[in-house]
Amino acid sequence: MSFFDYDGCQLHYEDYGHGAPLLLVHGLGSSTLDWEEQTSVLAAHYRVIAIDLRGHGRSDKPVEHYSIAGFSEDVVALIEHLKLEPVHLVGISMGGMVGFQLGVDRPELLRSLTIVNSGPEVKAKSFNDCVQIAKRWGLSRLLSLETIAKGLGKLLFPKPEQVELRLKIERRWPRNDKRAYLASLDAIIGWGVRNRLSSITCPVLVVSGDRDYTSVASKEAYVAELADARLVVIADSRHATPMDQPAAFNAQLLSFLSAISAPILASTAAIKSKVKDTKKSAIHPQQDI
Repeated sequence: MSFFDYDGCQLHYEDYGHGAPLLLVHGLGSSTLDWEEQTSVLAAHYRVIAIDLRGHGRSDKPVEHYSIAGFSEDVVALIEHLKLEPVHLVGISMGGMVGFQLGVDRPELLRSLTIVNSGPEVKAKSFNDCVQIAKRWGLSRLLSLETIAKGLGKLLFPKPEQVELRLKIERRWPRNDKRAYLASLDAIIGWGVRNRLSSITCPVLVVSGDRDYTSVASKEAYVAELADARLVVIADSRHATPMDQPAAFNAQLLSFLSAISAPILASTAAIKSKVKDTKKSAIHPQQDI
């Protein structure tokens, strides 16, 4: 468990393993616990760092206006605090929005970007969108965190055999600070960077549960607007894919990251081979015949 100070706020993060840095960013109302099924698996190959954004988890919960750009600045501050090389960033839901924000504002900090059940904007495009957003905004203020937790648990994990996952949500969600939770929800509504997606030039993996809140088609649409992106759909999964389908999710993520690293390793091997051949030539110069 580690902390650092940024902009008057103490932020919590966890650090595992060694190698290229891989930064995990949680969703709304969650924490580093979003990634409990990933950290040990990923840490066998990468240096895995998970952050609690301000207002969440063990980080401070300042009384202030929250924004996706502000959350992104927290992530930048952590990268600079740890003096990291460009990172592989993985963000789920709100964490994916933070990833998009970082990608358009500071693309030089990203080696790759993985977006899980998220998108580059939360804007009403129809009357129904307005109704759904207003409904969520209003109910979040009227209902207790305990009531929200029970409803969310049933929505995310409806199967009888998923009772343990439902109980996790029911235990964890009420730990949120209600004011900070609502401020974070307000940060999401109306946010968007879709018109700036051309700024993101690193490889992008978009992961969608086949039963996520937003459709696969909507994700296909914005994937087509990115320079180097692909979409993977995880079967029998809802919004919390790393929790309800951890094995499939981990396999897809590691495959994506491995494909990115392969050209670098091949290039490094070629350079080493060339240096070795050069040294041999210097020791045993060829004679003209």
